[in-house]
Amino acid sequence: MCRTLIRFGTIGLIALGGIAHAAGSPATNCHIGAYRLSNGDLVDIGATDEAADLRWNRDDGTTGHLTPHHDGTWSSTLGWTGRPDGITVRFSDCGDGGITFNHLEGKRVPFDITNTQFQGAGVTLAGRLVLPKGNERVPIVVLVHGSEHDSALEYYDLQRMFPAMGIGVFVYDKRGTGASSGTYTQDFLLLADDAIAAVQEAKRLAGNRAGRIGYQGGSEGGWVEPLAAKIAPVDFVIVGFGLAVSPLDEDREAIEYDMQSRGYGSDVMGKAMQIADASAAILLSDFSTGYDRLDALKKQYGKEPWFKYVRGDVTWALLAWPANEVKQKGPVLFAGVPLQYDPMPVLRHLETPQLWILGKEDDDAPSAETTKRLIGLQKAGQPISVAVFPRAEHGIYEFETAPDGSRNDTRNPSGYFSMMRDYILDGKLGDHYGDATLYSAPPAMVSQSQH
Repeated sequence: MCRTLIRFGTIGLIALGGIAHAAGSPATNCHIGAYRLSNGDLVDIGATDEAADLRWNRDDGTTGHLTPHHDGTWSSTLGWTGRPDGITVRFSDCGDGGITFNHLEGKRVPFDITNTQFQGAGVTLAGRLVLPKGNERVPIVVLVHGSEHDSALEYYDLQRMFPAMGIGVFVYDKRGTGASSGTYTQDFLLLADDAIAAVQEAKRLAGNRAGRIGYQGGSEGGWVEPLAAKIAPVDFVIVGFGLAVSPLDEDREAIEYDMQSRGYGSDVMGKAMQIADASAAILLSDFSTGYDRLDALKKQYGKEPWFKYVRGDVTWALLAWPANEVKQKGPVLFAGVPLQYDPMPVLRHLETPQLWILGKEDDDAPSAETTKRLIGLQKAGQPISVAVFPRAEHGIYEFETAPDGSRNDTRNPSGYFSMMRDYILDGKLGDHYGDATLYSAPPAMVSQSQH
């Protein structure tokens, strides 16, 4: 139910490392790819929702939005702020695969890429295997989507960034999105079945090159990945900005965060929780009943200063939209969500090594209770490592706060990408990654779980 922020960006093998895309899609720009700069740094160029524009992401976490100009240059703005950052980019001819990024020369990293269609749970899914060039065995990570409706094949930058780090990637469009068939859903079990099918397809395509294989995903993926790993074991699971509480509790925790971050005390919190309860009643009725209670609370508290800050994960829509609109849109937006799904039984008994990466300032999927639960599981013997970035929100993005309280994301934290790289390659973490607080599972615990 929590949103995944896609801040990133058909059969064949493409030698130069470019990615094939559907005709007419926003990702047809031939400059899309991962580039190695002359100083050794990695920069990825990916698609945006604006067809003419591009987005760059560096492995240090910095990012910007690129706009083309008639002289062949591209100018950049910082993160998602729209504010110029002084970076200029120029590309060579598409066949040459060159880039000049902020005065540094670079070349596109070549990959072995195979696009495919495979069977999920009753649907045909579109996928892609991206491997580093060569014949050696490499670890493979299957990218599991969140609750977004966008195409992972078009927009996930990790399908290029990881292979440039020596890691294979299998990426696929969620059912009902992009080039995949079926109806969009947030049914975790059904999505777990699709993820298991993706692992099987990745192994089939990779053949002898397949080494360790596991999942990486965010948001909703935090419910889907462990469930899939419990049904059909893999070597590792990486969850970003996911939750160890139910989808219903997520909305409640988000409302609590709304009030706490504004400095309101227990008296206001009690009133806000009345709204959370009324919202839950509507959700549990499949959007059919409960509107009278919510309307009464809106009339009772609507003019109080704290009320405008009640957002939650779902409640904001119930408060903003008229009842007839909620009844129409709700079942579509939250199709199949198991509202009371408790992930803890799976996590208590999952032997797969896991890395959970959380943002302390996540207002969409607040991390405090999840962090507490995960550390408790680690102490109880589960092979779980936890990393909490203190200044990051949903999507593991650092941000600026405007005077009205709105947020503008600026970058991923330093150490975010290298943390995932190390865990996929070696199954363990280093001593530090940027300013993240690490709760690493003891090596013996992780090693034991892999046998």
